[in-house]
Amino acid sequence: MSHPAPTMPPGQPGRATPAHVASPSDTGMIPIVRQPEPRQQRRVFSPGFGLRGPRRNRHVVTVDELPAISMPIGDDGVIIGTDRASQPAVLGLSRPTPFDVVLVGGLWLAQVLALRIAATGARVGVETGRPQAWQQLAQSAGGGQQCVTVYPVGRVPAQGPSVSSPVVLIRDCGIRPPRGRVTALPWQAVVTVLPFVSEHAPRWLAQAQLVGIQRISPEETEIVRDTLGIPDEPLQYLSNLHDSVALWCTRKHRTFVMTEPTDAETGLLGVARRMD
Repeated sequence: MSHPAPTMPPGQPGRATPAHVASPSDTGMIPIVRQPEPRQQRRVFSPGFGLRGPRRNRHVVTVDELPAISMPIGDDGVIIGTDRASQPAVLGLSRPTPFDVVLVGGLWLAQVLALRIAATGARVGVETGRPQAWQQLAQSAGGGQQCVTVYPVGRVPAQGPSVSSPVVLIRDCGIRPPRGRVTALPWQAVVTVLPFVSEHAPRWLAQAQLVGIQRISPEETEIVRDTLGIPDEPLQYLSNLHDSVALWCTRKHRTFVMTEPTDAETGLLGVARRMD
């Protein structure tokens, strides 16, 4: 004879409470109680990115605050000195188009240009009839690296200029330079140095995109005026210029520039001088 299982008062410690208790109307089937499944949290993925970083406010400034974080950006090139307003005068020689420059001046200014051109990362070739005047500079420039190469007149090989390796060829070949084998090309500028304005100078002055003129005589000034069409106002100063000052001009623009040497340039080349 079976007896029903005794019931336990709920809440007594140490005793378990049955999940189901039989009743007179019980059919004998044990009901199945399903617990609600926990809701899974949906994960949000960002394609192409890893874990999300910390949340911060965006860096936003007003229009009036923009000048406080701006910086001046000028032309890139060789700083050849300062103009009348004491602003840097920059000469852009590395260009994607051929560029011819004529410098009517002395060896000192030509060599300062060569040092500063090499400092920008361009390769400098010097075609000269006085190699002894350039050898010391070629050995000292570049900190031991071969960035300035001296060639005899008419013996300059092809330089292979490119946007990543621009070239500037300085032709120091006297008052009547011969026609060069290497000419101006994209990323290769040619600077022709003339010691003074001779009867052969107009041909070189006329074909140049930029002309630099140091101190010259009044007779030479007349040739420059007739060839370049420079007004009389700036020309009247050319016969009295300081050794470190030159007039740099194009067909439309002209400015006086003072080239002040650095300590390293003075130690290597000496003080500014017009004639050698």
